[in-house]
Amino acid sequence: MDVPELTTGSAAPSYRVSVDEYISFRKNGFLVVSGLLSSQEVDEFRQHTEDLMQGRLREQTRQMGERELGADAGVTVQGLEAPPAHLSPEEKAQYFLRIHMLHHKLELHERYLLHPRVLDVLEVIIGPDVLALQSMLFLKPPGKPGQGWHQDSYYIPTHPDTLCGAWAAIDDVDELNGALWVAKGSNVEPVYPPRDGYGFGDTRIHDIGSVTGISDPIDDNNDLTRIASKYDQILVSVKAGDVVFFGGHILHRSKKNFTTDRMRRSFVGHYCNARSFTQWGDDPDVPGSRQNPLYETTGIANGSHILARGDTHLPFAQPLFGTPCAALISPEERRNQSKAASALMADMDSGMMDVRPADPAVDHDHGDNV
Repeated sequence: MDVPELTTGSAAPSYRVSVDEYISFRKNGFLVVSGLLSSQEVDEFRQHTEDLMQGRLREQTRQMGERELGADAGVTVQGLEAPPAHLSPEEKAQYFLRIHMLHHKLELHERYLLHPRVLDVLEVIIGPDVLALQSMLFLKPPGKPGQGWHQDSYYIPTHPDTLCGAWAAIDDVDELNGALWVAKGSNVEPVYPPRDGYGFGDTRIHDIGSVTGISDPIDDNNDLTRIASKYDQILVSVKAGDVVFFGGHILHRSKKNFTTDRMRRSFVGHYCNARSFTQWGDDPDVPGSRQNPLYETTGIANGSHILARGDTHLPFAQPLFGTPCAALISPEERRNQSKAASALMADMDSGMMDVRPADPAVDHDHGDNV
């Protein structure tokens, strides 16, 4: 369904997903859409990351302490602090690997999390109702580690299970500077639960095994390595501006940035169908996130996340910086845009959607009795 009033944040036309792209996503578990972001948008994000790594953003009001950079792991998470001021530009960049949820702090990150052309694709593959859950900025300077095999739904469970990531390349990405790898077709796998500690999985499957070492880049330490080995492991080399969409079950990883002079920057959003319930990402700092009466009894976290497209019966958050999205339109408008699902039934006097029971004694192809 076209929603023109929600595409005002981009001058580019809406993106129309093809049948082949739809089949590719369902069959392989991922989809690469080339050039979804414009060259001007890529330039804007590159300049933003340069300013961030050099501590030039006005929001970087605090400074990091000195630390041992060799101890950074593939899942290192940081805040929005500036690097130590006395370092060289190259040394400052080494203080960064990835930062989560900056759409709660920076307008630019909210705008790209709710990018109209990204949402156009998501409307087709998980929509039409889309909830924006998470933003991540990966900076990955030369020498920084990758992240081992993992499934995103292991970290972010949704019910029904509709999680989808959108990985936007800010730099050209290849094997040397740490491109994504995917186990093609592994989207058919269940989500393997943790043996202990944090993580989620399909524990109702009676013979499923528990796993350890998830996201560990050392394959021998990561139990998902043996699962990934059943599938073709595909290097996803992409150009700046390309966006990779991947479902929550597909096994994927990245490797070290082996170069000495190339960054591997990417912006990643995670989304689910807005009708899915989640307890992930509860944020008390988001206005109204804990005001829903269901919060106390269910721990529902939907109220911390932004309704990007469509409608929902569940709570949702507003964009803090006013980026155009479904959360900002009236309930009546959202309902009107969501009537397609009920229109067919409502238009039929019979209430049967014009479907009739088949008589086994009639040849329905020729109208003759058998």
